Amino acid sequence: MGKVMTSIEAGAVKPQGEPWWAITAIFAAGFVLLCLLLGSPLLIRTFLYQPFNIPAGSMQPTLLVGDYIFVSKYTYGWGRYTWPFSPPASGRIWGRDPERGDVVVFRLKDGKTDYIKRVVGLGGDRIQMKQGVLFINDTPMPRERLEDMVGRDVCGGGPTERVKRWRETLPNGVSYETLDCFDNGFFDNTGVYVVPAGHLFMLGDNRDNSTDSRVTTMGFIPVEDVIGRAAMIFMSIAEAKGGQPGKLRTERIGTVVR
Repeated sequence: MGKVMTSIEAGAVKPQGEPWWAITAIFAAGFVLLCLLLGSPLLIRTFLYQPFNIPAGSMQPTLLVGDYIFVSKYTYGWGRYTWPFSPPASGRIWGRDPERGDVVVFRLKDGKTDYIKRVVGLGGDRIQMKQGVLFINDTPMPRERLEDMVGRDVCGGGPTERVKRWRETLPNGVSYETLDCFDNGFFDNTGVYVVPAGHLFMLGDNRDNSTDSRVTTMGFIPVEDVIGRAAMIFMSIAEAKGGQPGKLRTERIGTVVR
């Protein structure tokens, strides 16, 4: 505290008290600032970015088990599942619609389970798999063969597996890597899926080891059930093995999810 001035030190000027409204304004501003500081993590999580971890390998090689990602809540606007609670409302506030190639987090019909997949189909699209090749509106998506991926339990068949790796390109130019575990797997040949308006068709990048829109328990995803778009990997820890703790994968930290 500073020293209180006497009339002599103040040049015989009588100190003036602060008006009541000024004191009230100061306390109000301080209260608001305190609320912002204490509530900022919740505000960030609700309106900007929410952290998620990747517990399974359905999005390999784009996302690995042990990746921790930030999901943008504002890219597509705010819907009922972007809030900490789930208000009984439909539609989205502001933002844009998801596009083909976006990696998004969404909630299933049960209102509890969150999944992450890639958007390949929009309302009105015709989606089909033939011999492992993705067809959109009766047109095969071009793909380029890459060097095989070798990893642990990629297809669920053993500790170390060698898997075919491809680079697939969508009609809007979005390109990404996919894995093909089997030449003629269960999901490699499907019927034609016609995506309803206001819905999305989701696929995992690990095509033969992914529960996605090809499975009736998931099906088409309403746009309003999307939580947000995967933005960036902020932490990545390899799975522990041999009783040893998981290794930090520093090369993945800061990677933008595409």
